[in-house]
Formats: sequence, C-alpha cells, structure tokens
Amino acid sequence: MSSQVVKTTEELVQPILQENNLELVDVEYVKEGKNWFLRVYIDKEGGVDIAECGYVSEQLSEKLDKIDPIKEAYFLEVSSPGVERPLKTAEDFAKNINNNVFVKLYEPVDGEKEYQGVLKAFADNIVTIEYKLKTRKKQVDIPYNKIAKARLAVTL
Repeated sequence: MSSQVVKTTEELVQPILQENNLELVDVEYVKEGKNWFLRVYIDKEGGVDIAECGYVSEQLSEKLDKIDPIKEAYFLEVSSPGVERPLKTAEDFAKNINNNVFVKLYEPVDGEKEYQGVLKAFADNIVTIEYKLKTRKKQVDIPYNKIAKARLAVTL
C-alpha cells in the first residue's frame, strides 16, 4: 500500500519538477503517531526556496485530489532534503564526488558497517571513500549493492 502511494506520487510529481528544472530526491509515506505524512523532497543546483516548495505542493495536491490514491487523511509536505540529503541513486553518488558522505552497509567491509569520509570515486559500481583512522588517511572500496543507506555528511 505505502509503496504504491510512493510510486504514484513519484509519477505525478515528475512532470511538475521537470517543467521547473527541479529534481526529485525522495518520497516517503509514513505514519507518525495517529497521522499519515506524504513527504516529497525536491532539490536543484544551489538549493530550493520556500516558493518553489509551495508551488510544487499546490500542483501535486491538485493531481492527488483528482485521482485520490490515498484513502486515509494525510499531510502533504514538500521540502528540501537539507544539507544531509540522502544519496539514493548511482547518479547521486556520481554527482557528489569530493563531498563528505556517511554510508551504512548491509554487511561489513574491512570490518566496519559504517563509514564517514570523502567520496573519492564511483566507478563500476564501486564507491571509494577516503576516511581518517586516528591520524592516518585510508581508503575503502565498497560495492554499491552493499550500501543500505547513504547521505551527504556535514563535518565541523
């Protein structure tokens, strides 16, 4: 049910985003407490502003009301993914070379299930991250299919 809502929402929002040179980062349909939330995360080079989020929300809301794919009451939220945006696709990895990332793995690579460091390369479905171990810089090659979750990481 929830995956169908996400799929339908992605299909409805893509034309709106394409017309406005915006990119779909993620869609989630989740229950928090008694309430359901349909969250759509959008972005573009340089970030999105509140007016763009509002416009997409209005357009998407009209389309959702027409086909009514969600039976229960819900809140629609359209927003920026923020500075720690998720990396969901191979294209996301390719676009974020030399940025700080945090990855969680399905199974350990070199004895670890989490890495934070600089994304150095993404080629042949291998993600290369340079990280610090105490005072030394090291690199790890992680098969793309072993990554459970990944996001940009803010470092201080």
